[in-house]
Amino acid sequence: MTIDVLCVGHASYDLVFSIDHHPFADEKMSASAFIGMGGGPAANAAVTVAKLGFKAAYAGYLGLDIYGEHHYRELLDMGVHSDLIIRGRSPTPLSTVLVKPDGQRALINYKSQTKALAADAIDFSSISAKVVLFDGHEPQLSLALLDSYQDKSIISVLDAGSLHDGTLALMDKVDYLVCSEKFAIQYAGTIETALQRLADLAPTVVITLGEKGLIWKRSQEQGALSAFPVTCVDSTGAGDAFHGAFAAALCTDMSWFDILRYASAAGAWCCTKLGARTSLPNNEDIQLLFKSAKA
Repeated sequence: MTIDVLCVGHASYDLVFSIDHHPFADEKMSASAFIGMGGGPAANAAVTVAKLGFKAAYAGYLGLDIYGEHHYRELLDMGVHSDLIIRGRSPTPLSTVLVKPDGQRALINYKSQTKALAADAIDFSSISAKVVLFDGHEPQLSLALLDSYQDKSIISVLDAGSLHDGTLALMDKVDYLVCSEKFAIQYAGTIETALQRLADLAPTVVITLGEKGLIWKRSQEQGALSAFPVTCVDSTGAGDAFHGAFAAALCTDMSWFDILRYASAAGAWCCTKLGARTSLPNNEDIQLLFKSAKA
């Protein structure tokens, strides 16, 4: 089977609560809204790719518990190729997301004893992809896949959300290193220093800066792009949407500037609704942002 984007990494189930302020010590409070849905960087990116009209596959782990079953059904309903998903008796990772009125959030992640998959846990021989997107949460599996793709013209992208063993292992082995402001500061102390240092490791580097837009460097060129102005309801999943749209756009003949605008619009749109999975954009949503930016 040939697909456009294969997303390898983390899947969770998100429990999202809207609250009017961050909880104080020993405070008991009520949420004004709640939604439960699948989440995780690679899984959300795969759904984004599918919603944008491309062929997507997700490779990673989901438990056989109720959360894993709900998430698995969501991926099927969204049209994400599911044959590369490992199901098991270890729990599906959970994320509790507390969303404040300004759209900022706090996350509590729980993996219990669920471990990263082994290098040979998934047989990828039956699938061919134009682009492979990694989120760093399945490092052994990802490194083995990258090694098997060395002699093939497959584009590789790393979603580096934070600095950990997985992102460190992959950051110098991909074609596109697309990282968050958090990752950049953790790695180099400042954004400017990070851009220069990371560009020595990967051919193309993009650092996303939330409402401040992004900066990038490739070969001898570098630049910046402003964010699309939106009212932020919940920023959960914005980075996942950006990475999914970025990977999808690499499958097309878009110019570099258009790829960045396309991904930026996807990330911005994701901030306009509560929850990540329910706010991932389709092409009509992105076109609406393009039109509003011209108005």
